[in-house]
Amino acid sequence: MSGALLVVDVGTSSVRSSIVRPDGTVTNTVQVAVLPQSPAPGMVELNARSLADAVRSTAATVLSEGGPVAGVGIANQRASAIVWDATTGEPLGPALGWQDLRTVIQCLVLQGEGLRLAPNVTATKHQAILDEVDPDRERSRRGELRCGTVDSFVAWVLSEGTCFVTDATNAGVTGLVLPDVSDYDDRTLALLGIDRSTLPRIVDSSGIVGVASLLPGAPPICGIAGDQQASLIGQGCIAPGDAKITFGTGGMLDMVLGVDQPSASVRGANGTFPIVTTQLGGAKTWGLEAVALSAGTCVEWLRDDLGFFDHAAESDALASSCADSGGVTFVPAFVGLGTPVWDFGARGALLGLTRGTGRAEITRAVLEGIAHRGADLVDAAEADGGLKLPRLRVDGGMSRNTTFVNALADAVGRPIELSREREATTRGAGFLAGLAVGTWKSPQEFVEITSPEQRVEPTMDESTRRASRERWLDARGRAERTIPDLSGVEF
Repeated sequence: MSGALLVVDVGTSSVRSSIVRPDGTVTNTVQVAVLPQSPAPGMVELNARSLADAVRSTAATVLSEGGPVAGVGIANQRASAIVWDATTGEPLGPALGWQDLRTVIQCLVLQGEGLRLAPNVTATKHQAILDEVDPDRERSRRGELRCGTVDSFVAWVLSEGTCFVTDATNAGVTGLVLPDVSDYDDRTLALLGIDRSTLPRIVDSSGIVGVASLLPGAPPICGIAGDQQASLIGQGCIAPGDAKITFGTGGMLDMVLGVDQPSASVRGANGTFPIVTTQLGGAKTWGLEAVALSAGTCVEWLRDDLGFFDHAAESDALASSCADSGGVTFVPAFVGLGTPVWDFGARGALLGLTRGTGRAEITRAVLEGIAHRGADLVDAAEADGGLKLPRLRVDGGMSRNTTFVNALADAVGRPIELSREREATTRGAGFLAGLAVGTWKSPQEFVEITSPEQRVEPTMDESTRRASRERWLDARGRAERTIPDLSGVEF
């Protein structure tokens, strides 16, 4: 049997299946768009039937061209909620995407009960779906329903209904578990009206948990991780102090802390969240996560709304056509600011415009502003984690933008190492699956085969960097509390 692995990677807008080879390369990728729908402002819905169809079709195509495989790994967008029939596997109504905000009021109401939940986690999304499809919870009590995140649904689909699990990296961001992610929290389940029997079993991130009987050869399902943790593993970040940022629609920094659970069970003083980076053999490795709500979406704004260029990649050449931004500063806060201030009332700001400001200067300012948000995440992670990051690994679509990466290196004041795989999630899930079936013997081998494609050193001296940061932080302060009523909302 080949030591290769099939990975099904479900993102926010597509399903991608690939083969991860024993040398760590990702091949035979087949990707199908499964776009979320927004029926009203703040609502983000997924068609779980389409998602299941895309899982089946992409996996079958990849195996026909690149198989056989020794096992199957799953990587997924986290916190999205799906409810389906336990017998037929038929989704009940639309799934709610992680960005869906329809439960904001319910989250505020629950604070009065002493339960602090953010609307982007799974908990109140499951409640909202159940209120529609099982209002009296009779079907739940009879064992007729299943409530899961995307990883659980994909495993169910691949196993034809015999495998109902979630791993600790996904369970830890549902809002339904105890702080140590050892089990579900009974008080939370009671307040939300979620029957324990409807929820998946929490398992290791690596280990055989079922059989993908839907697929030729029925390979074992043996690796599961949420997308950000999969990216962390996929870039060889396994030791305390290792960190990566994925720059996609937003920016997500994840840092490895070690075996000790962080003292902050909900949110640290500097706006980071504790996460489980992996669970292997029942033992958890902990980390923290910092979030920038706007990143690549700002480049899309320049392209789609302002018409500065036709393709996002063109932002690099346009920005590099000028030596600097001409004093223009941009704060990427279209939907508020995440870490460290968590100000939902902040809004984007473009400061320092003159009559001489052109498309190039604004584009450069946007890229530099996103880089400074990356520096915000690094500063917060170091403060909450108590560790100094010697370097930063980067993946995601923006990692191929040279102007942006250079600005990031200067803003954080340390080397940036670029992943060979633009989307490292697939490789990370493949590593976890391969660890379970012997393709690799230990996580240390991941480090040995994930050397970066390029290392970018900062060019600013420290005094210049600090002055640049101070100017940008002043601009960020001006963007905060643009809508005071929203700024007062905390989750």
